Amino acid sequence: MNWLHPNPFLHTWTIGPEHIDHYHHVNNVAYVKQLEVTSWSHSNQLGLTIEQYQEIDRGMAISRHEINYLAAAHEADVIDCATWIVSCDSKIKLSRQFQFIRRRDKATLLTAKTDFVCIELSTGLPKRMPKAFSSVYGPACISAAPELKK
Repeated sequence: MNWLHPNPFLHTWTIGPEHIDHYHHVNNVAYVKQLEVTSWSHSNQLGLTIEQYQEIDRGMAISRHEINYLAAAHEADVIDCATWIVSCDSKIKLSRQFQFIRRRDKATLLTAKTDFVCIELSTGLPKRMPKAFSSVYGPACISAAPELKK
């Protein structure tokens, strides 16, 4: 695969009828949901779960999405959804890049970048990233990220 970065975290997505819109391709809302699913799958693989977030009253909330839709996906397509943590200041901010590639023809369907801010779950206010986050997300961060393909 022609990944944006080496060694992606991968999550497989098989397109079902529930993902298809009135244009007969995957709806953009389904892609946004898959960004979330891929992010959580990666966080879980790194050892952080929603239960841990709740226990320490902290979470990573989305502050910005940048999504480039490059090609359409259709029912029964199998998509390899890749993510990388591309920045983590270990204080309050973290960013992920994504790339979704269709297996059958190796076409990149989507690239995206999501910025997160650490918040206190009970108030929704920005708070410093706890050590439980910075000690996991910081080392998982890759070096300098290239611009997204548009």
